[in-house]
Amino acid sequence: MYILGISAFFHDSAACLIKDEEIIAAAQEERFTRKKHDESFPKNAILYVLSEAGITLDDVDHIGFFEKPFIKFERLIETYLSEAPRGLKSFVTAIPIWLKHKLFLKDTMVKELAALSNQASGDRRKAIEAKLLFAEHHQSHAASCFYPSPFRESAILTMDGVGEWATTSIAHGVDNKITFLKEINFPHSLGLLYSALTYFTGFKVNSGEYKVMGLAPYGEPLYVDLIKKNLIDIKDDGSFKLNMDYFNYTVGLTMTSKKFDRFFGRTPRKSESQLTQFEMDLARSLQDVTEEVMIKLARTAQKITGSKNLVLAGGVALNCVGNGKILREKIFENIWIQPAAGDAGGALGVAQTIYYQHLNNPRKCFESGGDNMKGSYLGKKFSNVEVKKYLDSVGAKYHQVPNENEFLNLVSESLKEEKVVGWHQGRMEFGPRSLGARSILGDGRSSKMQSIMNLKIKYRESFRPFAPAVLCERLEDYFEITCDSPYMLLVANVKKELTKKMTKDQEKLFGIEKLNIERSTIPAVTHVDYSARIQTIHQKTNPKFYNLVKKFEEKTGCAVVINTSFNVRGEPIVCSPEDSYKCFMRTEMDVLAIEDFILYKDEQANFSDKEDWQKIYELD
Repeated sequence: MYILGISAFFHDSAACLIKDEEIIAAAQEERFTRKKHDESFPKNAILYVLSEAGITLDDVDHIGFFEKPFIKFERLIETYLSEAPRGLKSFVTAIPIWLKHKLFLKDTMVKELAALSNQASGDRRKAIEAKLLFAEHHQSHAASCFYPSPFRESAILTMDGVGEWATTSIAHGVDNKITFLKEINFPHSLGLLYSALTYFTGFKVNSGEYKVMGLAPYGEPLYVDLIKKNLIDIKDDGSFKLNMDYFNYTVGLTMTSKKFDRFFGRTPRKSESQLTQFEMDLARSLQDVTEEVMIKLARTAQKITGSKNLVLAGGVALNCVGNGKILREKIFENIWIQPAAGDAGGALGVAQTIYYQHLNNPRKCFESGGDNMKGSYLGKKFSNVEVKKYLDSVGAKYHQVPNENEFLNLVSESLKEEKVVGWHQGRMEFGPRSLGARSILGDGRSSKMQSIMNLKIKYRESFRPFAPAVLCERLEDYFEITCDSPYMLLVANVKKELTKKMTKDQEKLFGIEKLNIERSTIPAVTHVDYSARIQTIHQKTNPKFYNLVKKFEEKTGCAVVINTSFNVRGEPIVCSPEDSYKCFMRTEMDVLAIEDFILYKDEQANFSDKEDWQKIYELD
């Protein structure tokens, strides 16, 4: 049985195809259109997942959409009515879009899908309508993290901005059934609180939240009590209410209100303007408050389900610092987080909701002892023939090295020499993290690598930390964690014996002044608070990446490399050979390892649009 899941029309559109319990393929639309967070109907992603299975849309048994637009519209109207006459400008802006595109989303879906069908035109719409089903937003999230998890039963915690009404939910999954137990509804939202302060600190909502998380360790929790006293009322069970006097997202075109500005004695920071200690302290305070809520919700989830297992999804589940805190609290014995925890993962969740809940099929995938995500390597792969054809078409200078041992020897030698390597191998990752298929790699031992990669490769803020990829069997030699972290969604401290103490003068420094202080023997992946966002690498799910790091360890004695996403600021992660080559040529990357081909920058001809392209991304 083939089931196609779709998320679209809000942000991070995606498609997923499952065949019974097997996840065949999944991808975000942005990877194909090159428009970051693309919200459009995921035509390209759908065509890709179908091609991966070798089928057409007509072979699909059911098609699912990840939320229910009529209920979402109901929430929109009720919110505007309750706030009237406030919010008229926002209402006038939003309603035409809903009336034209979103309210009658079923008709839009049928029309778009019919264009992909091979059936006679008169039969297409009826056939697609008969297959089309809708799940609720949090139902899709919960399904996306429970059904592929390695657990027969589990507590399920979903936290995000907002779906239809729910913003936070606790559920219990057993076998093929999910039962919802508690909900917090709009406008009270942990995700929207985080987004509001992301906006106030000068970053983009729905894409800059991870920057706030990365900025937090440079600050002090000076505003925690103020936030808890004035902005959010947190109960012992983790339930909460926001004081909506300080927020504007229910009726306005901004996230925070004028009262919020007066409360902090300033207006929101302008994008690209200088970061101050205030933004760092506010980020730290917000992160501390978020972690408090996450931990209390996790305790409640354990109490009402009695489970020893926890699974998480929703945008807040991408807060890997908070996830790490839940793990260290030892509330649950086991934790598993959906790698595509945001809205893109809803495409997977709705497909599995249809298979398990709607059709009542038995769930057996957990019996393998591992998860069912295939390492999240569910995206498109390109053959050596396709790679060679493209490289030849642009006159690239390359070395084809079909012998894997020789190939890995050359790439690992480049890493040892502190070269920055673009790594394009196999199937693309599903979700926001690069996990060793579309990655930029570097030597974690290098004291200069963080600065080089941030400023000369990624063209992004200098404070942003990089993640370590570590051989799974060497995890505890480097980090204070015993739990596997294959999807880069848990943060833990670097082992104390590897850290370097600051001098008295260094301890007196504030904020970004601390940036260039070496904090461990793997300084490029050690954040200012001695933490790291860890990815454990496994032979089973990504043998070539595993073997590369193993080869690097043989040469250096170090089983850790920097792993960051293969893109630059403002651009989606690369998908095709063309994307990878252009990113390689437009940055100061030294080496490109793309399937069996190795390209060295110093052997390439000049790339004509490099300068103009850099200017674009410096202004993003």
